[in-house]
Amino acid sequence: MTYALIMAGGAGTRFWPKSRISNPKQFIRLFGDDTMLQKTVKRLSGFLPHQRMMVITNEEYVSIVKEQAPQLSPSFIIGEPVAKNTAPCVAAGASLLYKKDPNGIMVVLPADHLIGNNEEFYSVLETAVNVASKENSLVTIGIEPNRSETGYGYIRKQPYADIFESGHPVFEVRNFTEKPDFETALRFLESGEYLWNSGIFVWKVSTITKAFQEYLPEVYFSMETLMESDKKQEDIAEFYHACPSVSIDYGIMEKADKVHVVPGNFEWNDVGSWKAVHELTGKDENGNAAEGSKTIFVNAKSNLVHSETGKLIAVAGVENIAVVETEDSILVVDLDSSQDVKEIHERLSKNKDSRKYI
Repeated sequence: MTYALIMAGGAGTRFWPKSRISNPKQFIRLFGDDTMLQKTVKRLSGFLPHQRMMVITNEEYVSIVKEQAPQLSPSFIIGEPVAKNTAPCVAAGASLLYKKDPNGIMVVLPADHLIGNNEEFYSVLETAVNVASKENSLVTIGIEPNRSETGYGYIRKQPYADIFESGHPVFEVRNFTEKPDFETALRFLESGEYLWNSGIFVWKVSTITKAFQEYLPEVYFSMETLMESDKKQEDIAEFYHACPSVSIDYGIMEKADKVHVVPGNFEWNDVGSWKAVHELTGKDENGNAAEGSKTIFVNAKSNLVHSETGKLIAVAGVENIAVVETEDSILVVDLDSSQDVKEIHERLSKNKDSRKYI
């Protein structure tokens, strides 16, 4: 059977002041009435049943997940006692599934990405599931790039597909590259050999468990204990405290011998900044976007207004600016500098008098 592991940890610091420690990005509404987590669960419900969806999140957010996704099994909502990056998250999910279904397939994906064209998404996932099952391979989904994007990781594929499955070409992976500079990203785009790394993975439970044994033995050692435990919260806590902090990309995918990538042509965005929100929100004839507010734009172009209180917001004579307003904070930032919001969050966290704002 196929299962989904939804990774719903993370603090969403680039989405301050809307995203807070108590209610981070994956649990807030950025587009419409559903939160990012709810959009992910709804999307997956067209591919597999709710009882086979697992969510791993910070233990402080377990109650939020249960509230926002009551259709999921409570036993499949796992709280991390400490953030240890994506490899321990995947390892915990695999350990919890191993005795239940060692040959089951895991679809691993973040809770806070935006995906369009669900039918194409399901078709690509089905191909990845079939390849993972038949080839005992680690499979990732790559997105066809349409610009020289420096904010994404890249996957270099072999020049020719070695598998065709369900009408989709499947390539062996040559290597992974972290976020490149603009010139490198442009070269990647022009070469036609690279895909964006979507952070979506598909593999057998047994295959990824073997990969941990080979490439991250220190994590596998703790997996063995968790697989044999009663899988209570104290067992999970012991597992996390024993694991190093390492990403699944660095710890396994970049080292593994047998990795395949399925290119995806569906709409995809990791929604990594307020600039991405502007790009994905409906706009007027001058490129201005507004959410949650009655907004007046005068001689203004390509701006974003995102309001939590519904106050009237007037924007005049500016271009490429985001104004994000909550009950206690206002952010004004150039959209091209929206990655700098993370630094604002860091500064606030260092001052005890300002921590209440994060």
